[in-house]
Amino acid sequence: MYSASDLKKGLKIEIDGEPCMITNFEFSKPGKGQALYRCKIKNLIRGNTFDKTYRSVEKINRCSLISRDYTFSYIDADDYVFSDNESFEEARLNDELLGDLKHFIVDDMKVEILFHNDRALEISLPNFVEMEIAETEPGARGDTATNVMKPAKLPNGYEINVPIFINEGDTIRIDTRTGTYSDRASKG
Repeated sequence: MYSASDLKKGLKIEIDGEPCMITNFEFSKPGKGQALYRCKIKNLIRGNTFDKTYRSVEKINRCSLISRDYTFSYIDADDYVFSDNESFEEARLNDELLGDLKHFIVDDMKVEILFHNDRALEISLPNFVEMEIAETEPGARGDTATNVMKPAKLPNGYEINVPIFINEGDTIRIDTRTGTYSDRASKG
């Protein structure tokens, strides 16, 4: 249990059995009475945010979150199947939970999955992933203007903007946090 004085931005707590995170925090001490802790809280399962005020004497439940290392195995219909690196148990994550991150998952990728009561909440991929360009327009020879981008498709159909010197078959490094081109991967 946390006391109200332990509250701070980024702290994960449990409200009504669901994991939540404090996204904004304000302390106020009125002239009379107890100190108040005003919090903006995000529900980690539903994604909604709400305001809640705690008095200094209130107790708040700790959130039991567990983070485990997994390796991507295969896709089964709409589920992405990951294997626990220690117990080899499977975790199945759907498109909704993965969002755009699903476009950057490659075979045998090591990931970290955050669980609350055996329910997957979020997945963390490596910051960068290397993928090959499946389709793009050829760059014009001699066109060396800086920051000129063109669309390119990855083998999974995801479209990304790349510099004009990138051609089909080139391997690029993608920032998984933003979903954007980072640089060309070195050959060999």
